[in-house]
Amino acid sequence: MTTIIVGAGIVGASAAYHLARKGEDVILVDKRFKGEATAAGAGIVCPWISKTDDPDWYRLARNGALYYPELMERLKQDGEEHVGFAFVGALGVNEEESELAAMEARAHQRKQDTPEVGEIKRLSYGEAKALFPPLKEGLEAVYVEGAARLDGRLLRDALCRAAKKHGAQVVEGEACLVYEEEAICGVEVEGTVYEGDTVIAASGAWAKQLAESIGITIEVEPQKGQIAHIGMEGYDTSKWPVVLPQTSHYLVCFDDARVVIGATRETGSGFDYRLTAGGVYEVLDEGLRVAPGLSEGSLREVRIGFRPASKDLKPLLGRVKALKGLVIATGLGASGLTMGPYVGTLAAALAVGEEPPIDLAPYDPLRKC
Repeated sequence: MTTIIVGAGIVGASAAYHLARKGEDVILVDKRFKGEATAAGAGIVCPWISKTDDPDWYRLARNGALYYPELMERLKQDGEEHVGFAFVGALGVNEEESELAAMEARAHQRKQDTPEVGEIKRLSYGEAKALFPPLKEGLEAVYVEGAARLDGRLLRDALCRAAKKHGAQVVEGEACLVYEEEAICGVEVEGTVYEGDTVIAASGAWAKQLAESIGITIEVEPQKGQIAHIGMEGYDTSKWPVVLPQTSHYLVCFDDARVVIGATRETGSGFDYRLTAGGVYEVLDEGLRVAPGLSEGSLREVRIGFRPASKDLKPLLGRVKALKGLVIATGLGASGLTMGPYVGTLAAALAVGEEPPIDLAPYDPLRKC
């Protein structure tokens, strides 16, 4: 049985890795479009204080966060340890006491059935600044121990390498679906046809075009994000926590004296792959408002990514009942690196006829959002 996966972002790479690790025949096809979300993103694994209260969204986000230690151990066994993942904790910051209290309450509520949330405590400005030195004077925080960060690009590459070690074939190019008599039977890539029993459409924001080519409409659109990388030479940023101001912006730190400030959420952007003055200003302004100590850092780069966004924030995940052999896995939006590896395991299970461990009805890929 052969599974073809279209898209080597975090979902597709994870699905390829898990199928190949189980001994399945896997072909992973990727065009490497400009603006792939996984390559641009800095991952925050901390659904514990999110304001999003949709239980179906939270179920996937929670399971995605809890899956990471297992995934890291599996990758380590396959010789892949350089993925930029680390438990560093998170600081939920806000100038309003009521917002801090609400954050703390959410974290404690979610800890009731998820002890992995870890220690939760209120921090004074001095205590928070000791953990994250660039912090704005006077900001207090809620500290959540069980938060992690990762580099999406590094993790994707590690998953692809590990999949190849287990026998997966990787093909570069743009795929078109091949179907006969209401069944998908493979893909065509630049004139070459690859036959398969199942195709997983995991091409992120480009999945809509892939589906439309065979007359299927899915409600996912590109949402542009511009994300700034600041060099903090002379500082050891490796253990600085994630900073979450409870807006759409965030700060994530990595081992190489780097702080990432993200990100714009430009709905309706299409695939406009340009840095814009307004977008860069928004990101830097929001980041420096929370952490003015970053102002002396060097602007190393600004990345662009197109998140595959659904209208109701939930992924599009499941089999297409009217068309045998097609699984759709996209629409993770801003939660891609939190949910992605876990969603990849669910797509892999569907591809080989296994029943997934959770009910996927709320994520029906053909639903009207």
